[in-house]
Amino acid sequence: MTDPKSSKNEAKPTLLYLVTEDWYFCSHRLTLARKAKNKGYNIIVATRVNNHKEQIEKEGFKLMPIQFIRRSKNILHELSSLFNIIRIYKKVRPDIVHNIGIKPVLYGTWATKFTKIPIVINLLAGLTEKFHENEWKSSIIGKLVNLAYRLGYLGVNAFTVFQNSTDMNNFLKQGIVEKKNVALIRGSGVDTEKFSFSPEPEGVPIVVLASRLIWEKGVGEFVEASKILQGQGIKCRMVLVGDCDPDSTGSVPREQLEKWLSEDAIEWWGHKDDMAEVFSNCHIACLPSYHEGTPRVLLEAASCGRALVTTDVPGCRQIVKDNEGGLVVPIKNPKALAESIRTLVDNPNLRIRMGKRGREIIIAEFSDDIIIGQTLALYERLLLNAGLHSKPSLVELNSKIESHSNC
Repeated sequence: MTDPKSSKNEAKPTLLYLVTEDWYFCSHRLTLARKAKNKGYNIIVATRVNNHKEQIEKEGFKLMPIQFIRRSKNILHELSSLFNIIRIYKKVRPDIVHNIGIKPVLYGTWATKFTKIPIVINLLAGLTEKFHENEWKSSIIGKLVNLAYRLGYLGVNAFTVFQNSTDMNNFLKQGIVEKKNVALIRGSGVDTEKFSFSPEPEGVPIVVLASRLIWEKGVGEFVEASKILQGQGIKCRMVLVGDCDPDSTGSVPREQLEKWLSEDAIEWWGHKDDMAEVFSNCHIACLPSYHEGTPRVLLEAASCGRALVTTDVPGCRQIVKDNEGGLVVPIKNPKALAESIRTLVDNPNLRIRMGKRGREIIIAEFSDDIIIGQTLALYERLLLNAGLHSKPSLVELNSKIESHSNC
C-alpha cells in the first residue's frame, strides 16, 4: 500500500500566493512566481480578479478568485473574505502559503489557525506611518489592529519577510514576531536588462512621479512643488504617470486631477504599462511618499540611470543611499521637494552622476537575480526544515535537468 506521506513528498510542492489585487501580483510578484514554477513548484494565485486573469493563467498558474475590498470596513464582508480564504486553504492544502500585504497577512495568518499549512510566509511591505506612531498605537483602532496581529501570530509558526529594517524592528520590538522567524528581503527585485541604462533625452528636463494617484504617494506635495518651481521661473515639466484608485480611501478625486490640469500645474500621461519607456523619456524620477516597503518604481527608475528625489522614509532612503543615487527630503514638505528638484534640474552633470551611481546600486543589491534568489532560497530552506524534501532538493534536481539539456 502506498504511503500517503511518501506520495506527497514525490509530488511537486504547491505554492499559493495570497494577494489583494491581480494587478499587484502581475506588477510585483509575477517574475518570482514564474521562476518558482521553473524550479518545480505548482503555483496557485488567490486574489481579487479584475483585468489580469488571462495574463496569470497564461503563465500556467491556477487562479482562485477572492473578494478582497481594500477600503471595506464592513465586518460581515471582512469575515466573508476570511472564511473564503479558509475554504481555499482547506481545498488546496498547499505546502507553502505566501501572504503578501497587510490585509492578506492578517487574514491569511488567521486562516491557517483552521487549516494545516506546513509553511506560512508573510510578506509585510511598507507599513503605513501610523503603524509606527505611538499616539496611534494607543488609540482604540491602533490597539485593535495590534491585537489582531498578535492573536493572528499566536500558535502559528509563520515566517515573516520585511522589506526594510524599520518595519522589521518595529514588529520585533512589539513582540509580534520572533527573531528566528524573520528575514529582510528588500523589495521584489528589478529586471536590469528590461530596465536598462539609457542616456537622457534632449529638451526641457522632465520630472516624473509614477504611482497610483493617492495622497499618501505625495501627489499633493508634487503638485505644490510644481507650482513653486513655476513661480521661480524654473524650466521643467512635472508629470504624473498613473491613474486614480477609487478602491483606495486616499485616492485623488478625478475632479481634483482635472482642476490641476486646467491650471497647467502638472502634465498627466495616464496609466502606462511600459515603465521602461517612461523612464527613458524623463530626466528625474520623484516619489515623495509617506511610507514604503521598497518602492519598485524607484528601483526601476534607478536601473534606467535616472536620479531620484524621494522622501526620508525607510524603504526609499535605502535605495538612494545617502544622496548617492539622488536626493532625500522630509515628508509632506513641498518647499524642500521643490528645492531638491531644482538642484537636479539646474545641474545636469550632478543628476547624470547620481543616475549612474543609482544603477550601480541596483545591480549590486536589488536585481531580480539577487532578490528573487533570496526568496527562492527561503522556500527551499523552509521546505527542508519542514521535512518536505525526502528527495533531492529542487535546486539539485534543476541542476541535473539543466546539465542534461546542455548535453
